[in-house]
Amino acid sequence: QVQLVESGGGLVQAGGSLRLSCAASGRTFSSYVMGWFRQAPGKEREFVATSGRSTYYADSVKGRFTISRDNAKNTVYLQMSSLKPEDTAVYYCAAAKGILRRQSAPSEYDYWGQGTQVTVSS
Repeated sequence: QVQLVESGGGLVQAGGSLRLSCAASGRTFSSYVMGWFRQAPGKEREFVATSGRSTYYADSVKGRFTISRDNAKNTVYLQMSSLKPEDTAVYYCAAAKGILRRQSAPSEYDYWGQGTQVTVSS
C-alpha cells in the first residue's frame, strides 16, 4: 500500500509559478511510475505529466511544466511556470506499479493522493 500526500497548491497570478510536491510512503518508491493529473470543475481528470523510465507531458503543459523526482526522499515534484487561468484545477499525484500500457490513462494508476488546489487568476 502506498500513501500519497500532495502539497504546494495555492493562488497565483497568470504568468506566475508554483511547485507541487507529492510525498509517498513505502520503501519501493523508485520502482513506481509517478504521475500528475488535474481535474477542473465539470471536466474529466486529465493527464499532466509522468515520470518512469522516461518523462512525458501533456501538450498543454509541455515547455511550461517540469516533473522531477527525488527517490531518496520518496517525493515527486511538479514545477509549474508561465501559469495560465486554464491551468486552474485540483492537481492529483498518482503512483503505478509495473509496465503501463498508457501512462496518460488515469485507470493505469493504482494509488492517488487527495489533491491540491491550484488557482490561476487572470
